[in-house]
Amino acid sequence: MPLHVPPAPAPALRSVLTALGSPTAVREARTPSLRTAQGPATPELPLPVHVLDEITAAGASATRLTGWRFLIRCQDRAVAAAETRLTPDGWAFSHFFEGPYIASTERALRQAETMQQPYQPRLLSVPGLYMLTLWLHGDLTADGAGGHPAATDLLVPLAPAPPGIAAHRPHRVAELLPVLTHRATPAPLLGQLA
Repeated sequence: MPLHVPPAPAPALRSVLTALGSPTAVREARTPSLRTAQGPATPELPLPVHVLDEITAAGASATRLTGWRFLIRCQDRAVAAAETRLTPDGWAFSHFFEGPYIASTERALRQAETMQQPYQPRLLSVPGLYMLTLWLHGDLTADGAGGHPAATDLLVPLAPAPPGIAAHRPHRVAELLPVLTHRATPAPLLGQLA
């Protein structure tokens, strides 16, 4: 089934296009593959980036939108990503970057396109575990900028995933959230045991 990629805010896309058109922004980016890419660089697959700020003992979570991420494609492959952020003046370009999450995101998106059910793709970051997932949201009409993971949504951990969590294996939120809750809960200090 095709993925239903939510449209990025027009100012976010414009800010990325402006940065790509700026020799200074590209030259100063710490992305060697973007600086040496042959041919035009185009932003594709805008994904809203949500952060899972807190995982409580009850498993409840709070998420917030932190930006939009665009894969930057040159010829037939993604060579980098560009991230935008919301400022008091609206959407602004934040930075270019590269690394393992670029290829991992592409792989997870290809994997999601083979699933029987259509989804709206998003990214969900779990900073407390140094983890990034492809969040496959089941409500195709939802605003990509809002919402919380539903129990039936899928999370696909991107590589590199934390130890003990398999990368590129889709998990229902209801299945993975308890694991994340356990991992994110600090262990009691020795002397504070009941």
